[in-house]
Amino acid sequence: MKTKKFDLVVGIPSYNEADSISFVVEQASKGLKKYFPDVDSIIVNVDNHSEDGTKNAFLNSKSDIPLKYISTPRGVTGKGNNFRNLFKFIIKSDAKAAIVVDSDLKSITPEWIEKLGSPLFKGYDYVIPIYTRHKYDATITNNLCYPLLYGLVCKNIRQPIAGDFAFSRNICESYLKKKWNNTTYHYGIDIFMTLTAVFDNFKITQVCLGDKSHKPSAPKLGRMFIEVINTLFSEILKNKPKWKDANSMENLGLTGGEQLGKGQDLSVDASIIKQTALAEYQQHRKNIRKFLTPEIFAKIDSIFSKEEINISSELWAKAVYDLLYSYGLNKKYLAVVRAMKSLYFGRFYTFMQLSKDWDNLQAEEKFRKQAQVFKTLKPYLLDKFKK
Repeated sequence: MKTKKFDLVVGIPSYNEADSISFVVEQASKGLKKYFPDVDSIIVNVDNHSEDGTKNAFLNSKSDIPLKYISTPRGVTGKGNNFRNLFKFIIKSDAKAAIVVDSDLKSITPEWIEKLGSPLFKGYDYVIPIYTRHKYDATITNNLCYPLLYGLVCKNIRQPIAGDFAFSRNICESYLKKKWNNTTYHYGIDIFMTLTAVFDNFKITQVCLGDKSHKPSAPKLGRMFIEVINTLFSEILKNKPKWKDANSMENLGLTGGEQLGKGQDLSVDASIIKQTALAEYQQHRKNIRKFLTPEIFAKIDSIFSKEEINISSELWAKAVYDLLYSYGLNKKYLAVVRAMKSLYFGRFYTFMQLSKDWDNLQAEEKFRKQAQVFKTLKPYLLDKFKK
């Protein structure tokens, strides 16, 4: 059966989001009708065979725009699998552009669709949002994805795994041509998309969307951490020739005005973060010793043995660089990622202790300074490759 042609596709990936997806559809529909009235559009739910009624909730949503539901087979999960189905639909429908928004968004407005979509009709291939987020939200972004892109690749991309993106057909074709590792089929998809845009020299811009309010992923030890960091490390090392000599910082263009908010409320229990860090350290101490340099391990081990966790941004950056280097040397590379978990929680706990009285803007300044530390210490990593 021949697929109908569309110019603009709005994709909504989901897994068991029956309670939230209709609101997202309604806002996307309003945005398409108001800001892209002459563009042939469709809203597509790419789902993981949800069993909570997501399909019915989506198809019964109020929308003036056609709706289409696509699902992976029963038992096949993974956000990346949803995106792969979306990419294939975009190519089949001969669409020029696509917008993707999370299915659990509470803060989306019709203006988000305009801000994300408009740059695609002005020559850009990839559009990334900038949000105001709670200082304890997006911990993988703040402590790993953002500083590594800033420090190694010299790209000031603040939200590289935002979850909400817009992209051209050209970059969509590039995604499908590339070889994906296993974790890219899951939570690794967001960082894969951004790094592909960066390393393949697609034209990128950022847009201000104000607050992001959703179901926040306060620090988790589950699959998300493993899958994001595995794809992040894999893609960075695979593309080392493209960043090893980069030195001057590239600040991407910013469209949509500087609309800042206060960030959503978020409560995180510091004692749980600390206990998690200590427990993970004991479980993985043997491997941590193997993957860190003796000097860095001695400092880390002293901190954890005293149970007085205080990992500075300099120590954190060196530990991350040690682990990234070890990742490239080890066939059991996932063991390196698992070994990082305790240090990641330890760094987050340190930040929580320092930031008790900071507002989100003060915290943001510290995240930027941490990213600058990663850039300053780039030679520390490069020297390892010379040995």
